[in-house]
Amino acid sequence: MKPFATFLFLWALAAGSQAQTVLPPDAFEKAIAQPNVQILDVRTMGEYNTGYIKNALQADWNNKEQFNDRTRYLDPSKPVYVYCLSGGRSGAAATALREKGYNAINLEGGMTAWKQAGKPMEGWKDVDRISDAEYRRRTTGADLVLIDFGAPWCPPCKKMEPVLDHIRKNMAGQILVHYVDGGQNTELMTAYQVEALPTFIIYKKGREVWRKQGIVSQEEFSRLINSFQ
Repeated sequence: MKPFATFLFLWALAAGSQAQTVLPPDAFEKAIAQPNVQILDVRTMGEYNTGYIKNALQADWNNKEQFNDRTRYLDPSKPVYVYCLSGGRSGAAATALREKGYNAINLEGGMTAWKQAGKPMEGWKDVDRISDAEYRRRTTGADLVLIDFGAPWCPPCKKMEPVLDHIRKNMAGQILVHYVDGGQNTELMTAYQVEALPTFIIYKKGREVWRKQGIVSQEEFSRLINSFQ
């Protein structure tokens, strides 16, 4: 192959690869509208709270322990669309995810470009704040109560949703399940020594009898609930 032809061939390959891993706002918006996709905001929680793309999960790229812990719950069979403020952190995060086998696509220009293009954003919703008195009331609402400390932006919390739905529907007579938004109720998390999300606590007659942080299988929950009857 002649030198110039070789150059064109390599340039085309590079351009094609770039097109698959970086998308401008218009193309990014169309891509995330498809079913079976995952959206990941790699900014800090403070930045996330100022506005985020709908359905985005959050894992701070600058906090490597948090990032690695949360992203290990992403589904490797589904593409991950990643963004930050200007595209730098998300570019690095997308590269790291691709090295782990994920199909990760970065938003070119980040949220800055997204806003400039007039794309839709979700605002932080100040909802579901629970007082300590209300929390205690919930823990005594039945003989056996499961408190689910989670958050809508938390990848392992999303992974737990089908398990908790199963418990609510199929074990309703045995245990009462209450959800507490840890992102909104940080004071409760501190008061009850909840250090990470998700954290699950079981109360029997108002007294804590079990807790676990992270993923819990449906089978483990079933065994626990039956053992506390």
